[in-house]
Amino acid sequence: MESRNFQLDTEWCMIHYPDKPSGFGILIIGDDRHFVDRNCSFWTQNEGKYSLIKKLRQDGYTIFYSNLYGRHWGSDRAVEKAKYLYEHITRTEIINEKIHIIAEGMGALVALRLLHEMSDLIRSAVLINPILSLKHHLDQEKEHKFFYKKLLKELAASYEIEKDNIAEQLSKHEKNLTSGLKVPVRIIQVLAGGRAYKQSDYLKKRSIQWENENSPISVFYILPDKKQRISSQMTNFFRKYEKVL
Repeated sequence: MESRNFQLDTEWCMIHYPDKPSGFGILIIGDDRHFVDRNCSFWTQNEGKYSLIKKLRQDGYTIFYSNLYGRHWGSDRAVEKAKYLYEHITRTEIINEKIHIIAEGMGALVALRLLHEMSDLIRSAVLINPILSLKHHLDQEKEHKFFYKKLLKELAASYEIEKDNIAEQLSKHEKNLTSGLKVPVRIIQVLAGGRAYKQSDYLKKRSIQWENENSPISVFYILPDKKQRISSQMTNFFRKYEKVL
């Protein structure tokens, strides 16, 4: 069996099995287009994502992920559901309890919370074009009125707060999610489009801060025509942290 879809409470989840298991697992936390339903997922429907899944399976990884309530934007219930999925998989499948994480875009908001709250159970994490700060992302989107309004609506729904209070609430409660990390993190920034370049300026500023703090975060920039290198970047990075079981 290559893969199967199953439900945890209301949310559909998917697991992909390797032909020759290495014993290591990867939790994927997708971006805002990510979905899982009864039959498939964004990662099986998108050609680039599916080729990454196939490569990781060939390398012996068991890969799993959840729909996580759709556009969750790092909400508490998405974090709790990701933990529940981890517990379910490590209880029902034969994999090492210390896993890797791959998160993209919005998914990084959940991944960073897990890196703080489950640090003993995570070997390493790869973040692709991550959103590291909801406040910074919201400020960036202000330039695009349509997307800004849509984002406010999604944030209001996922955080269950009034749309008019969102910016104020974020300023008040946002934490620096990259501060004090113990788990090795590789950020892969694909330089496609204006938004990604703007984000890379933000990353460069943060990189200086991470260096000063001796943080375990490294950044790798890649051009769109070299995207096929991402899978080897990931596996090389993961393998560094598989020597101790």
